[in-house]
Amino acid sequence: MFICGNNYTIGEVGKLIYSTIKTRIFFPGARLIRSPFYIRGKKRVTYGIGFSTGYGCRFEAIPDAENDSNIKIKIGNNVHIGDRVHIVAIDTVSIGDNVLLASNIFISDCNHGKYTGENQSTPTIPPDERELYGSPVNIGNNVWIGENVCVLAGVTIGNGAIIGANSVVTKDVPANTICVGAPARAIKQFDSSLNQWNSIATPN
Repeated sequence: MFICGNNYTIGEVGKLIYSTIKTRIFFPGARLIRSPFYIRGKKRVTYGIGFSTGYGCRFEAIPDAENDSNIKIKIGNNVHIGDRVHIVAIDTVSIGDNVLLASNIFISDCNHGKYTGENQSTPTIPPDERELYGSPVNIGNNVWIGENVCVLAGVTIGNGAIIGANSVVTKDVPANTICVGAPARAIKQFDSSLNQWNSIATPN
């Protein structure tokens, strides 16, 4: 194995050069989109300056029946995404500025079927034949999401929030909190007057 500067192998350097060239041609304004990068519905995806991804990311921006050009995935400035992040949107997934996503994260604004309210889906219908139902996902500015997190439809994650590794986010996350678990719950809140994170009492 041949090692180049910064501990990259020759093969890794080749991949980096290829990804850099491809980024400049196909993703102007982005910092670095590492290949392979799978994107369905590129015209329905927007991103800000400094956007970067790891290897093997997959974005699916599914079109409306009546309007093929509606923006589905909106990514702000200086957003950095790790390896194998999968984002699916039939409504809207919006990510703010200065967001850091670790690897193996799944973010979806939709479900195969309806499981609350009226006219719910039945288990006699195969899952892939159930109608898709969407509800927007909004991720604020300065958010950090750890490894292996799932963010489900209808969730809003407030500015400055941190989501711990392996969490499943099923409900809104308040700004400036640390949330962990499946389902995720807030365990700390930032106190700006003291400049520290304080534990949140857990109800009995």
